[in-house]
Amino acid sequence: MNSEVFDRAMAIISSRRHKAENENENRIREINEKLPQIREINAELFNSGRELLRIISEGDPNDLQKKIDNLKKYNLDAQSMARTMLVDNGYPADYLDMHYTCPKCSDTGYYNKCYCDCFRQLCGKLSADELNKNAQLKLSSFDTFRLDYYSGESYGTMKRILDFTKKYADEFNASSQSIFMSGRTGLGKTHLSLAIANKVLENGYSVIYDSVINILRNIEKEHFSREHSTEMFDLIMEADLLILDDLGTEYESPFYNATIYNIINTRLNRSKPTIISTNLNFAGIGRRYDERVVSRIVSAYACLEFQGEDVRLQMRNRKLQ
Repeated sequence: MNSEVFDRAMAIISSRRHKAENENENRIREINEKLPQIREINAELFNSGRELLRIISEGDPNDLQKKIDNLKKYNLDAQSMARTMLVDNGYPADYLDMHYTCPKCSDTGYYNKCYCDCFRQLCGKLSADELNKNAQLKLSSFDTFRLDYYSGESYGTMKRILDFTKKYADEFNASSQSIFMSGRTGLGKTHLSLAIANKVLENGYSVIYDSVINILRNIEKEHFSREHSTEMFDLIMEADLLILDDLGTEYESPFYNATIYNIINTRLNRSKPTIISTNLNFAGIGRRYDERVVSRIVSAYACLEFQGEDVRLQMRNRKLQ
């Protein structure tokens, strides 16, 4: 894991914990001022800890458990009384509880002597953000997709694709279906991929967007490094949504072809959605890659075939007129 990402994630986790603790202290001060009865109950609960130590150190072993059970019952009754008083005065019953962002690890980043899932997810999001810095994600949205550049049958096809991708982005979850976008260059595959990415990011999911060649080069560099790292591969496996742009523009090599299949297959097995865009048709995919790649895409992906004339070329011609 990148040390800079690790340090940033730990700083965020620490900030969450301090925020939860400060907010809890403020709630306690508020209730102590408005409901002094609860302050007295909390003071008794605090003192019961000392009483427990005294019972253990001085008590008769024959009735030790009975005294501990009685003290436990007293504490539970006192806590219940305090919660009832809070509700009677218009507060939530858990108003004085500590509200961590992650109750599992109490915002420490560790659970059962391992990194907590919240910490791993945060590291993944920070790493994805770093990877996406140069992807120009904010340049595309569904609102800026122009259907007036399509006509006839192409218009109907692209209208259905636009509606499908909008709904997909709105309803996205971590186990949504994968999408395969094919068609000639300049028909809007990248635009709609980026629009989906923007919406999914807004909804709090992690997204990795990059060209196939860039991702493969990074994986290759780590794989053949002295450390034989898998950080990049692990990162794209963990992302909620992986978007692979321009499949088929990378150099042909056994390592690249095997890695592409591994990415597609592993993410499908983990029920993690992937969006692939390519200028190749299925015949071209079949000629270039292992037949298992085509089989997995056809059987598990929603296949969208983009139609029409090159939009970028049309835009340039309109500007010249």
